[in-house]
Amino acid sequence: MLLTFVVSAKEHFATWDIDTEQALQRLSDISISVHCWQGDDVVGFENQTGLSGGGIQATGNHPGRARNPEELRNDLEFSFSKIPGKHRLNLHAMYMDTNETPDRDEIEYKHFETWVDWAKQININLDFNPTFFAHNKADDNLTLAHPNASIRDFWIEHGKRTREIASKIGAKMGSACINNIWVPDGYKDIPIDRMAARSRLEKSLDAILEKPKQHLKDAVESKLFGIGVEACTVGSHEFYIGYAIRNKTLLCIDMGHFHPTESTADKLSALALSLDEILLHVSRPMRWDSDHVILMNDEILSMAHELVSADLLNKTNIGLDFFDATISRTAAWVIGTRNMQKALLQSLLKPWKLLRDAENKLDFTKRLTITEELKDLPHGVVWEEFCTRHNMPVGQSLIKDLEGYQNSVSGR
Repeated sequence: MLLTFVVSAKEHFATWDIDTEQALQRLSDISISVHCWQGDDVVGFENQTGLSGGGIQATGNHPGRARNPEELRNDLEFSFSKIPGKHRLNLHAMYMDTNETPDRDEIEYKHFETWVDWAKQININLDFNPTFFAHNKADDNLTLAHPNASIRDFWIEHGKRTREIASKIGAKMGSACINNIWVPDGYKDIPIDRMAARSRLEKSLDAILEKPKQHLKDAVESKLFGIGVEACTVGSHEFYIGYAIRNKTLLCIDMGHFHPTESTADKLSALALSLDEILLHVSRPMRWDSDHVILMNDEILSMAHELVSADLLNKTNIGLDFFDATISRTAAWVIGTRNMQKALLQSLLKPWKLLRDAENKLDFTKRLTITEELKDLPHGVVWEEFCTRHNMPVGQSLIKDLEGYQNSVSGR
């Protein structure tokens, strides 16, 4: 019966001149960088006493939080086993695995080597991030833009060391490692001299990025505001657009870092005209929180639409960034990543020539009719076929697996 449905779905899409086999193959080739920090509520494995900084806060206390690198890797390994395709893991510097206690300006590749060994074993690649928060030298909500030169120098050294680590990770893995810089710098109330703070941030970034590195892709990330930095974010979107274009870095577009009425999907084609590559952090903002687990909602579908329509998959690095401590953390990874894949699949299953022809002829009635009729196509059947080919569970089987693993870690 399933085979009949699959064949029927394939034929149904074919009537629209849509090649389902090509869509399935293209989806198999798309890697998503899964963020490690969902698994432990952005706590990390250091002995630090600083505040979180920058409005980062995971709410909830669902059982099963990973308490050490081994537990986090076990959780990630389970999650990757439920996500079809080959993907990446995005590490933060606060997730070192070592018996040593280096400060942020003392970290080295050896403190992350176990992550590299593990990633090779399960056949995934790695990305990296400096951690400019959750440290007593970030408690002023100023790091690279701090007026105190000694604090700036501390964080500049941290940034330099993360680039060195990321470069070595990329070389070891045989895949360039993205090192994404986000800082929480900003002011709770209206500042007097925004230019001074932004000039300090620019000079600090210049110092960090001064030396070219192989096997590494540098990225910079903006944010609209955070808790405690409501009045001014030093590293605003406009600041980083200019910086990325001038310095040939990747620009990170985080879906949770803009005003709720803005369309982040709309930004992709505009930025792609001036940037060689883009880093995308897929998230779901809700009012002042930027990091809910992603749903397959209109925003995610619009983002996937732009990636395919504008032919940006080859120049966009897709990563995830959300954390929710009110639900199973492994389920959050699996559901969020699979939702991104489902959205991409729907966009790969569109008759793009037909849609473009209607638009170019200014036949907006036909464009709208096609767009709405496409929503009735059996995308779910094609998704199930994709999962079957990758030996991945769907439906009730997936729910059973997720609940079974959660029950096994609830005693932590």
